[in-house]
Parts: sequence; C-alpha cells; structure tokens
Amino acid sequence: MTDPLALALEERGYTTLTPVQEAVTASEFAGGDLLVSAQTGSGKTVGFGLAIGPTLLGGNDRLDRAGAPLALVIAPTRELALQVKRELEWLYAHAGARLATCVGGMDARDERRALERGAHIVVATPGRLRDHIERGAIDLTDIRAVVLDEADEMLDLGFREDLEFILGQAPEERRTLMFSATVSKSIEAISNRYLRDPQRVSTMGGAKQHADIEYKALVVAPHDVEKAVINLLRFQDAKNSIVFCNTRNMVSHLTARLANRGFSVVALSGELTQTERSHALQAMRDGRARVCIATDVAARGIDLPGLELVIHADLPQNTEALLHRSGRTGRAGSKGVSALIVPNKARRKAENLLKWAKITADWTVPPSADEINAADEERLLSSDVFSGEADSTEAEFATKMLARHSAEAIAVAYLRQFRAGRSAPEDLLPADAQAPKKQAADFGPSKWFSLSVGREDRAEARWILPLLCRAGNLDKTDIGAIRIRDGQSFVEIAESAVKGFLSSVGDKMQLEDGITIAPSDAPEERPRKTGGFGKSERPERAPREDRGPRPERAPREERAPREERAPRAERAPRDETAYEPKPRKEYTPREDRPAREERPRFEKPAARPAPSESFEDGAPAEREKKPRHSKLRAEGKMPAKSFSKPASSKTFFRAGDKPREDGFGDRPRSDKPRGDKPFGDRPRGDKPKGDWGKGERKFDKPRGERGSDAPRGGKPFGKPSGKFGGKPDGASPHRKGGKPSGPAREGGFKARQPQGSDARPRRKP
Repeated sequence: MTDPLALALEERGYTTLTPVQEAVTASEFAGGDLLVSAQTGSGKTVGFGLAIGPTLLGGNDRLDRAGAPLALVIAPTRELALQVKRELEWLYAHAGARLATCVGGMDARDERRALERGAHIVVATPGRLRDHIERGAIDLTDIRAVVLDEADEMLDLGFREDLEFILGQAPEERRTLMFSATVSKSIEAISNRYLRDPQRVSTMGGAKQHADIEYKALVVAPHDVEKAVINLLRFQDAKNSIVFCNTRNMVSHLTARLANRGFSVVALSGELTQTERSHALQAMRDGRARVCIATDVAARGIDLPGLELVIHADLPQNTEALLHRSGRTGRAGSKGVSALIVPNKARRKAENLLKWAKITADWTVPPSADEINAADEERLLSSDVFSGEADSTEAEFATKMLARHSAEAIAVAYLRQFRAGRSAPEDLLPADAQAPKKQAADFGPSKWFSLSVGREDRAEARWILPLLCRAGNLDKTDIGAIRIRDGQSFVEIAESAVKGFLSSVGDKMQLEDGITIAPSDAPEERPRKTGGFGKSERPERAPREDRGPRPERAPREERAPREERAPRAERAPRDETAYEPKPRKEYTPREDRPAREERPRFEKPAARPAPSESFEDGAPAEREKKPRHSKLRAEGKMPAKSFSKPASSKTFFRAGDKPREDGFGDRPRSDKPRGDKPFGDRPRGDKPKGDWGKGERKFDKPRGERGSDAPRGGKPFGKPSGKFGGKPDGASPHRKGGKPSGPAREGGFKARQPQGSDARPRRKP
C-alpha cells in the first residue's frame, strides 16, 4: 500500500480493510490479472483502487503531469460510474490524480475537452467509451490497468461486443482486474481470452449472504399493495429508504401517490435524463429526500449512505435481482431491512425466490394503524429533544409558556405538531379479502334530449359523446346515459349543465352535420332477454317470500308411475297412491350365440365370381386383356419398333439423338416437337459428339487433320448420322439455314461466322 493511499484511508476513518480489499491487495497477487467474485456492498471500489495503486504510481508518491490516461475503469451504468469516480477522487487526492468520465447522457464535447487536457484515470460506460475510441478522442497507448466493475451486469445489458472492442484496443501488457458477483460461462470466456493467467479471488463463501440484512415478507390483499408501502414507511421511519418497482409507469404512479401523502420522495428510472437522475441521488445523499422510487436501474452499485430500508413493491423477476436490490442496504457492516410486499396470489412465487436465493424471511403482515400510532408515541417519548439542559433563553421562554398555558396543553400542542408532518396510516384489509366491487354512482337530477340520428344512420355512442362535448361545451361527466334507437337517439344531460348547453347550441338547436336536438322524455326501456324464447314477455312474478310456502310433495318412491298419472290439467293430488320402482331387467346371454372364443376372428370374403361369357340381350362378351407392347418386346415376342420410317409432322429428332431403350415405346421424350427445344437433352449411351450446352457450336472437332477439300457444314465429312433426324450437309429439318459453313481452322475446329443482323458474335473456344 502506497503512502498517499494510506493517508487518504486514515483521513476517511478506515481502521481495517474488508475481506475483498485485503484479498486484492495481497502480495502474491501484485502485478497479475485477477478475476474477483464478491458480493455487493463489500467495498470493491476501494479494493480495486488500492490494487491498481502500485501499477499507476510505480513507487512514487505522486503521479506525473496528466496526459494520456493510465487506467480505465468500466462500469455498466451511469450512476455506478459517477459513484466510482467520487470514491477514487478522495482515494487518490494526495497522489495528485486527475479523473475524467465518459458516460452516456452527458455532453460528449465536454468529455472530449477533458480528455484533451489530460487525465490519469478515466471512468466510463462501455458504449460512450467505444464511441470516443472510434472518434480518436482518447489515446489508449499508455494504459497500464483496466478494471471491469460488475462485469456480469455489463454482459446482461448487451455490452459484450463493446467490451471486446475496448479490450482489443488496449495494450496487451496491461493489467486487467475483473469484478463480478457471479462467474458464468461468458465471464470465463472473456477472462480466458483477454486476461493473462488470471488468479481467482472469491470472498463469497466464508460468510452468509447478506448477513446484516433482515428479510421480511408481508402478505397483503392484491388491492392493498400501495397502502402497505405507506404503512411500512411510516412504521420504520428510516432515514433513507428505496422502493423498487418493475416498470416505469409504476414508478411514476407511486411517486405521485407518496408525494401527495407528504413524503419527501424522488424518482429514479431509465426515462429520466442523466441530470435528473444525478439530482435525485444527490437529494438522497443530502437528506432533502428520504424515499427513492426506482426501477432495477438502481439495483446495482448505487451506494446511498444511511440506507436502512429496501421495499420491493413489485416482486423481483429472479434471485439475482432480489439480491442486488436488497444489497443497497446492510453495507459496510451496517444493519438494514429488506421487505417484500407479497400479494396473497403471488405467495408461491415469493417462496420460490427466497428458497432459490437461500434466504430465510420472516413471514408476517404489514403494520396496522394502531401499531404505527404506538410507534410514533414511543419515538416521541424517547426523542432527543427532551435530553440536555436548557439555556437561559430557552428557560425564560418556557417560563412564559407555562404561565400562559398548562403543561397538558403544551404537551398536546407538541403532539399535534409532531403528527402534522407525517402521513396518516392506512387501514388494511385481511390478506385473503377480495377487492370490493365498484357500484355505479347515481347520476343525479337530469334531463333528456333527443337527436335526429339513430341506428339507421349508423349512430354510435362513441362519436355522439364527443359531438355533444364540442357543440354544447360540456364535460363527459355532464353526460349520462345514451340510448340509440332506429330513427333517433336519446341523451341524458345533468340538470346543472342544461342551461349552459342550451346557450351553446343556440335557438336553432342544431349540432354538427345538420343533426338537430330537442327536449324529450326518457325513452322506454326495452325488455332484456334473460335466455330462451319468450322469457322477456312473461309477467313479473311476486317475490319468493310473498308467494307463500311451496306445496308439499310426496316422496319419489310414493308417486304413481308416469303412465298411470292423469293429464296435467286433470291430475289429482300426488299423494294418492304409491308405487314401487320397476325392477331392472337382468341380462341373460343368448343360448344360440357361440361363445366368444369359438367365434372366428376374421372371415375373408369370397372372391368375386368370374364374369360370364354369355350375356342377356345380346351384350358382347368381355374383351380379352392383351399385354402391352412394351412387355411383349421385352419378352422377345414382338420385334422392336423400326426407326427407319419417316418422322411424323409433330415429332422431330436432332443429329446425335438415340432411340430410347427397349420397354419405353416409340414415343418422343416430350409432347412438344423437338424443334421447340433450343438445345435438346444430352443423348444417352455414347459420349456426345457436340457441345450440347452452349448452342454456338453443335459438333465437336473430328479426330485428325482435315484437308482444304473437306466439305463445309453439317456433320464431319458431310456424312449423315445414320439415325433418324440427322442433319446431312448442315441442313436441319425444322430450322432454316441449318449450321452455317465456315473456313476450317487448324486442328479441325470450324468457327461459326455471324450471319444476318441478329447474329451474335461467337465466343472464342
């Protein structure tokens, strides 16, 4: 430990170091790369500040003039980066260190000017630091140490590529310290790639997780969550408290609710600007605010001095969020309370979270109003204002007060003043109570008006309401029921707003688009169908209690059978005769039916009889089935099809084509004429005698030298192919012009000469 750092610790009041601070400053780890696992609130910031001290100072008491940065400290969030800067400022104050920040949300131009003036240590977030590196605003050539704080959180936030880019730009001979609450596979992958033989340091196994934090689980009714938060804040009366929510909307809603109840509260969420977030945290540190409503953006790294209470208004999504939220209290040996507000329907989820986090919580209910009042009285009686002797001025004023008022009146006045600055407690329902059902409020005295549009005009209440508000200068609370009929609509307007409505409409009583309005009586209510047909037309029946007792009915076993009863209109009282229930017919197996094991499982149906050779009415006999020609040819009973016949008008063959193999018939390979295909298929069997894929050259060169008297065009030497469809002497049976003739080239190749205006130049072979 260097002297400037030791002096700073002594001035700060440090007498002993925490386990993680002692581990990272051990002599066996000096100068090497470290992978440190430590829980939140264990003093990691001061720990890595002490660890990189010898690397930066190099045995000197003070640092040289600031130029290119010597150390980089990368944090996942803006708040954590600014907090790290504050801690390193007092730690390196006697060493003459100059610090700069590069965090998102701040003015990048100011950051560039600070980097140009020079800095020894740069504290940054990954995204903004990469932006400065790409723009050339920061020089990393002199970097001696790189610290990655909360590395697992940076990977969860999607900064993996930025971290790899930054570590790739830093010098390879640097020293790298990586701090992470958990060492996952991704953390190990980065450490193996960018750290040189890292030493593992873990301080999480020796002590119990968050031993200085008292966990409580408060079971409430689903609609009493906000009331439970208010009562818990009033009962604990903590110096600083933080309430965590899962969404920004919940943060805004709860902030407004607590501010209206008299709490000094600030909000902290991702939708706020960096300046607003910094002011909120500073208000908590200065004591101007006592409650902070925040999302998980404040769950990591934020150190609020004197934070005694953490409330989870919304249950955390996982165990990591639970531990990091709760870790804002109980830091550096102080005690704290972490309370989970658990709706009765989410109790199983809360139990699983605590079990997976290996935390034992005290299951109870939120404090009641009587308990809060009793706690206020105890705090008042044990307050420090009653201790100490009064000076002469205070004693003189106390004498005047006693002369004018009695001691009891003075005590009551002080009690009232004490309670005036505090919110009244809330009355909570039992945890298993259901939410009260909302009842429709009475609209009050009103008058009805009719509109000249109805269902036939596609009138709807959703556009009648704003129409009346615009034309009659009404508020939506002044409009009651809206009834739409076929030809007109009826609107109920509060009697207090009728006068202003009529004055706004005018004498013409006309609204927009020619719609007229006139005073009217209340419309007749249509009967509602309760199900079935004709039930809405039934006359109303008297209540059950006014209809008298039900007539007595004989037991079922004493009633007569249905077939012996009289018709419903002529039926006598049902208590005349009794009957015995008809015995159930017993099942008797059939004697003529064979047993199941003797019955055959499956009988194959008989084959269909062969058709008779003679038919009535002179019908011809069935023709004898003849085998196909292809089968006969395959068996050698029928000669093969001759290909010497002339081709039909619809079938063409090209030079080099071969007939299909036996068994396929004499049909062409396609229904289309061969002339329709530009190049044709590659013939089977022998090797092709031409270039079949290009189209410019149809035939390959013949073997050997050719004389000048060789015939031009067509097949080599002018001989036909000997197969049907050949092109003797360059003539094609289906295309005019055939293969153009040209001078023979050396080696037997013939170059095709372009002919005609549409001829294309030939590609060189």
